[in-house]
Amino acid sequence: MQIAYNWLLDYLPKPVPVEDLSKILTSIGLEVEGVEKSEAVPGGLEGLVIGQVITCQPHPDADKLKVTTVNVGGSENLPIVCGAPNVAAGQKVVVATVGTTVHPTKGDAFKIKKAKIRGEVSEGMICAEDEIGLGESHDGIMILPEDAVIGMLAKDYFNIGASDFTLHIGLTPNRSDGNSHIGVARDVCAYQTHHLKEDWKVKYPETKHLAATDKLPVDIHITATEACPRYAGLTIANVKITASPEWLVQRLQTIGVRSINNVVDITNYVLHEYGQPLHAFDYDKISGHKINVRFAHQDEKFISLDDKERVLRSEDLMICDAEKGMCMAGVFGGTGSGITEQTRNIFLESAYFTPKVIRRTSMHHGLRTDAATHFEKGVDIEMVIPALKRAAALICEIAGGNIASDIQDIYPAALPVTAIKVQYDYINKLCGKEYKIADVNSILVSLGFEIIDQRNDFIEVKVPSDKPDVKQGADIVEEILRIDGLDNVVIPSRLNISLHRRPAPASRKWKEQIAAFLSNAGLQEIVTNSITNSKYYPEEMPMVRMINSLSSELDVMRPEMLESGLEVVSYNVNRKAQDLKLYEFGNIYRTSGVHKYNQSSKLSIWITGNKDGQHWQHAAEAADIYYLKGLVAQVFELCGIKKIQEQEVEDGIEWKRGKQFIAKAFSVDAKKLKSFDIKQPVFYAEIDVQSLTDAAEGVKVKYMELPKYPAMRRDLALILDKAVPYAKVAGIAQSQKWEALKNFELFDVFESEKIGNDKKSLALSFTFQLNDRTLTDEEVDGMMKQLISTYRNDLQALIRE
Repeated sequence: MQIAYNWLLDYLPKPVPVEDLSKILTSIGLEVEGVEKSEAVPGGLEGLVIGQVITCQPHPDADKLKVTTVNVGGSENLPIVCGAPNVAAGQKVVVATVGTTVHPTKGDAFKIKKAKIRGEVSEGMICAEDEIGLGESHDGIMILPEDAVIGMLAKDYFNIGASDFTLHIGLTPNRSDGNSHIGVARDVCAYQTHHLKEDWKVKYPETKHLAATDKLPVDIHITATEACPRYAGLTIANVKITASPEWLVQRLQTIGVRSINNVVDITNYVLHEYGQPLHAFDYDKISGHKINVRFAHQDEKFISLDDKERVLRSEDLMICDAEKGMCMAGVFGGTGSGITEQTRNIFLESAYFTPKVIRRTSMHHGLRTDAATHFEKGVDIEMVIPALKRAAALICEIAGGNIASDIQDIYPAALPVTAIKVQYDYINKLCGKEYKIADVNSILVSLGFEIIDQRNDFIEVKVPSDKPDVKQGADIVEEILRIDGLDNVVIPSRLNISLHRRPAPASRKWKEQIAAFLSNAGLQEIVTNSITNSKYYPEEMPMVRMINSLSSELDVMRPEMLESGLEVVSYNVNRKAQDLKLYEFGNIYRTSGVHKYNQSSKLSIWITGNKDGQHWQHAAEAADIYYLKGLVAQVFELCGIKKIQEQEVEDGIEWKRGKQFIAKAFSVDAKKLKSFDIKQPVFYAEIDVQSLTDAAEGVKVKYMELPKYPAMRRDLALILDKAVPYAKVAGIAQSQKWEALKNFELFDVFESEKIGNDKKSLALSFTFQLNDRTLTDEEVDGMMKQLISTYRNDLQALIRE
């Protein structure tokens, strides 16, 4: 949220320096994240003066240039070379002298220096309006009236207002009471009253009596009373739609609001003044001069002010006339009834809409307007009429209108008033400070709370309508604490606490060990958003959809981890970081029906580019599925998991332990990569964390002394059909029940026409060892013969000699 400093001062009884104001606002929970100096015109026209062209002669060496002398009120006239076609002797002009920094409407600022242009000295610049930020025209220099005073500062001549400051406030969602200049002023006054012991009151704008002179009636009905508890409005006749006055434009610009026209600017001004959104309709475009506040019909069509056709839902609240919808209530106006230059009569709306109704419509349609933001936080229902009167008075003053109807205030049932009873001991306990009863009462009264009952041990108050977030005793304590100041709570020198340590869940232990291993292996851990885009997944996938999605691109809880990482890969690869090894522990979410949701934890690994960069000892080596497979195998080994069945599936590799799925790895489909604008191979592995944890926790660690007797190794080369997977070769070795077979591994793969185009050679080494004695050659040879016989019979393998 942005607050204009000079604007805020209008509502304070005394000025407060901007530095002190920043500290006060931060201490009361309206954290000032930055203070930015703002100017009506960039640079404030500093260094620019009014001058008169005394002489004007053609440049001797340039047809389009003129050599002039200009009187700027100094002891001597300045020689200035000018290229404007309309410059002439006798003119009053704006001059930028040497050393002045000029801020053009477009482009960067630049400094005026003494120069020679085609041999002629130039000590300044005669300015066009776009060269000093006063307009867009560059047809020629600005020519001022004859009564312009030579030597007068340009900022005084053009009556450029004093510089202002924009305070950028990090408003928390619960602080709707501070979502306006008057709301901020109310808090500042409460703070000053408490700390200065002076009676600071907010200076509310004066509103004249609104007497109706013309008669432009409107018939108002509220059909959706729960969504719209209060609706008020009046008509104003004979307005003239023009540009807003300079003071109004400057105030809106200071808080980042673009000026549109006088009537719309006034509604925006009052919005940021009172915190109450308003809307102006063209009265003559309201069919039947009837207003009906109702819910939209399902799939009803509506064209909004941005000329987009929107398909409405039955929960979208609408402001309608006798024929059609005119406005998405509290969110966005429509094209059919908006204010234009031809508008002469208007209907001005001020209403209270239920926050959840506005939030749903705003989020669903992706319309994050100022009005919607205010309504969804909760506005003050008692400000509906004061804001309406203020806006109507300004429209009559600035746009020349006449009040054409009495105020119609449809408020059938007042919202319930919140009353809270809180013990003084509770306040002191929660704050950690002993407050005087008088100070507690004073702070609450200065914030607008009404004391219903008060005794020596408790106070009961009625919550003001501008504080919808105050609902319980703890909220009362917060109000007291922030006005008194957190810094005024003394931190004790000693804290007494009881430590309670619960054992960490098994999954956390294994996650930490695996994360340490992968990081040491050169992988980088990432954390991606668990809310993602439904367009990544097929429509039939059982996705958990967000009811109030943050945007159309973030509308589901991710059902798969792959796509989240591909976003990271795409971002980095397209910025020339092409060698990536990433991993993430994250959750995926699925649904099997209404209110039936499932969440599961996954370890995902993404590999792309080179697994090892170029080095003087070796060339760069591209990553492949086997490198990824090795990482998965090392994770299993780290967890001590044995007897895992590895099998090739249609799109990659899958690991199971019995019937329980543990992991998968594959090369990401080219079509999927293209959708993420990735033009290089990506390899992906996913491990189910719960299955991995269950398996790891089931491992019983056995300890034994180091072997005393030597190991024996035998190598075996098998010639197999290419279609035979390595998993079958490994499975036969694993199925042997020999105590002596300690390990086996594949150390070479060979393919050649010499052994056949449809053949491959796999070379394996087998390690044999006993703990109680030395094996004999005959024993090892016997086991190798049995292995060879099994490979021949089961896989039709040939043995390479």
